[in-house]
Amino acid sequence: MPLTRFRRPGFAASAALLAGLTLIVSACGSAKATTGANGKPCPSTASLNGAGSTFDGPLFSKLFNVFPSVACGAQVNYQLVGSGAGINDLLTQTVDFGATDAPMKDDQLAQSKNGPIIHIPITLGAVAMSYNLGSLNSTHLQMTGTVIANIFLGKITSWDDPAIKALNPSVSLPHQTITVVHRSDGSGTSSIFTHYLSAINPQWSTQVGAGTTVNWPVGVGGKGNPGVAAAIKSTPGAFGYVELAYIVANPTSFGYATVQNQAGDYVLPSLDGAAQDAANVTTIPSDLRFYIVNAPGAQSYPISGFSWIIVYQHQSNADKGQAIANMLWWMTHDGQQYSTALTYVPLPSGIVTKDESQINSMTCGSSNTPCYAGGIK
Repeated sequence: MPLTRFRRPGFAASAALLAGLTLIVSACGSAKATTGANGKPCPSTASLNGAGSTFDGPLFSKLFNVFPSVACGAQVNYQLVGSGAGINDLLTQTVDFGATDAPMKDDQLAQSKNGPIIHIPITLGAVAMSYNLGSLNSTHLQMTGTVIANIFLGKITSWDDPAIKALNPSVSLPHQTITVVHRSDGSGTSSIFTHYLSAINPQWSTQVGAGTTVNWPVGVGGKGNPGVAAAIKSTPGAFGYVELAYIVANPTSFGYATVQNQAGDYVLPSLDGAAQDAANVTTIPSDLRFYIVNAPGAQSYPISGFSWIIVYQHQSNADKGQAIANMLWWMTHDGQQYSTALTYVPLPSGIVTKDESQINSMTCGSSNTPCYAGGIK
C-alpha cells in the first residue's frame, strides 16, 4: 500500500509539507506474531488512527514505523494537525487517539460524549527560543523571561535594543527589526510557551494569558513546529519558539538562546535541561494534567513540557481498545529507547508507573474487562 512518511524536516520543504492539515505519519506492515508474549491472541485490529501534536512528530515517525513489526503491533496513521485539532478530533470521535502538549481543560473534558478521557504522558522535551541572525546563529544569545515576553508583547522591536545588549555585552548585535514568529494553529507548544511567559511576566499573564491559542500582540504565524521553523529560517531577524528536535535536525540553519531559569542561571535547551525541569516538579496530580515550566533547579531549562496521548477510558470496541492499550504500553515502555537519539527525554520511571495505572484503567466492551492483558513490552 502507499506509504507517506514524516521525515525530520529539511525545512526548505517544510512550508509545502504543512500547506494543508493532512500530513500523515504512517507505517505499513503486519504484526510478526498472532499471539503476544503471554500466549494470548493478539487483537485483530490492523490499523489505528490518531491526530494532534507536531511537537511529537519526529519521535512518532520512528515509533509508528517500528510498532507494526513488534508482537501484537499494528499500523498507525497519524495526522500532524496540532494539539488543538487533535483534541477536537478525539472529541468528535474521528480518531482513535489524540496527542497534545497541552492537557485538556475541564470544559473540554466536559464535552466528551463517550465517557471519561484519560491523559497518558508519552514524551518530554524542550522548546527552544530560535532566531535568524546570519553569522550570529552560531552564538547562543542570553535571554531572560522578561526580555522574551517584551519581544512578544511588541515592546522590544530591534535586536540592538538596550535590554538585549545588556544581556549580551560582548556581542555586536545588528540594528535589525525583530520579526516575531508564533503558531497559527491550536498548539500545545504554544501552551507550554505561553504558560512559561505567564509564570514569569505579570503583564503577559493579565494581557495575553496562556493556552493553545491566544491573541498574539505581534508577529506572523506558522502552521505546526515545521511551519514556524520554516518561517524563522526564511526571515532575517526572525525570533520564535520551536520544539528542540526541529532545531537539532538543522543545526546550521538557526540560532537558539540560553534562557535564564528560576535559579538565575542561563541554560541551553537540552535533554538534560528538560529532564531536570521535570525532576524538580514534585507535585503531580492523579489525572496527570500538569505543566512543568519554570521549575526550580540550577540546571533546569524553564521552557520544557510533557506531551500526552489522550484516549477514552472506556472502549466500546473491545478489539480496538486492546490494540490501543497495546500501543500505549509499548510506547511508554520499549518505545522509549528511541527518544534520546531524536532529542526527546525518555519518560522518568515515576511517570511510567503512573502511565501504567492509566493504561490499566482502560476498560473494553460491554463486560468492562481491562483492555490491556499483557503480552507486549
